[in-house]
Amino acid sequence: MKFKPEMLQVYLIAGTQDVAALEQFLPIVEAAFRAGVTAFQLRDKGKSQLNQNQKLVLARQCRQLTSQYAIPFFIDDDYQLADQVEADGVHVGQKDRQIEEVIYAVGHKMMIGYSCNTEAEILQANHLNIDYVGSGPVFPTKSKADADPAIGLDGLHQLVIKSNYPIVAVGGITENNAQNVIETGVAGISGISLIMQSEHIAATVSEIAGMYR
Repeated sequence: MKFKPEMLQVYLIAGTQDVAALEQFLPIVEAAFRAGVTAFQLRDKGKSQLNQNQKLVLARQCRQLTSQYAIPFFIDDDYQLADQVEADGVHVGQKDRQIEEVIYAVGHKMMIGYSCNTEAEILQANHLNIDYVGSGPVFPTKSKADADPAIGLDGLHQLVIKSNYPIVAVGGITENNAQNVIETGVAGISGISLIMQSEHIAATVSEIAGMYR
């Protein structure tokens, strides 16, 4: 699958740590797929409910669903798992394994996203063979226990200006502030609780998607 910036518009990130019960995960994710998310990243860490074998099973189920709905499928950090299930891409964080290792291993056959939350990180990423950058948290967030301090809208806009790659924003984004985030020039919005904890997933996804029209 060839990367297109439009893939980033409504980018769902989720793992089993984001649901109260394991059996809720796939139904919620599939509801988001039906509603029109444009990309999905399986990020199963922190308070994950799975061991490594169970994670492989879940990744295969997610691969099947993303194929069914023609949604790009990314896996967080674990490029061996991504390769095993034939994911479309890998997303690498600053605190994960070395980005150069991932590019060398799978860059020729997978899309690669890279978390960059400072101007220095953006300038380094500009020299790498990647596809997009994830930046944030824009606002304070409880979805990631290891989240960096919030960069705010002005900080995000500065990263957009400096980056050679399209940026997808993450962290503390809600339906109420999403339009302001989009106006910074980002290519898209990624969310965990924004979608996973929404009481009306279809309406949430539709509202975010409509902001690009």
